[in-house]
Amino acid sequence: EVQLVESGGGLVQAGGSLRLSCAASGFTVDVRGIGWFRQAPGKEREGVAKISTSDGSAIYSDSVKGRFSISRDNAKNTVYLQMNSLKPEDTAVYYCAVGTLLMTISPSNYYFWGQGTQVTVSS
Repeated sequence: EVQLVESGGGLVQAGGSLRLSCAASGFTVDVRGIGWFRQAPGKEREGVAKISTSDGSAIYSDSVKGRFSISRDNAKNTVYLQMNSLKPEDTAVYYCAVGTLLMTISPSNYYFWGQGTQVTVSS
């Protein structure tokens, strides 16, 4: 059974950091396209980051580039999202998802989602 379980969310002050984890089961994260997404209240879900299965390279949305970093631990079958210099506008529910191998963070290209973890950044 395919499962994605996010963790690591919480309340943090602006400028702080959090590391989110996406623990996978039922498949291996090094051969599936895994991305991070977020959805703020009243807004559409947006792509945040994705890590390549082939060379570990990554793509990021413009809003998080230079502040967030996606990584993968194959031994733990887990994908991480390190979030630094957090801003109040980063407040959202963060999801990881399985989808296309293409380097895209368009949510429509992903077909299996975790339950999400709340990140709240106070000013």
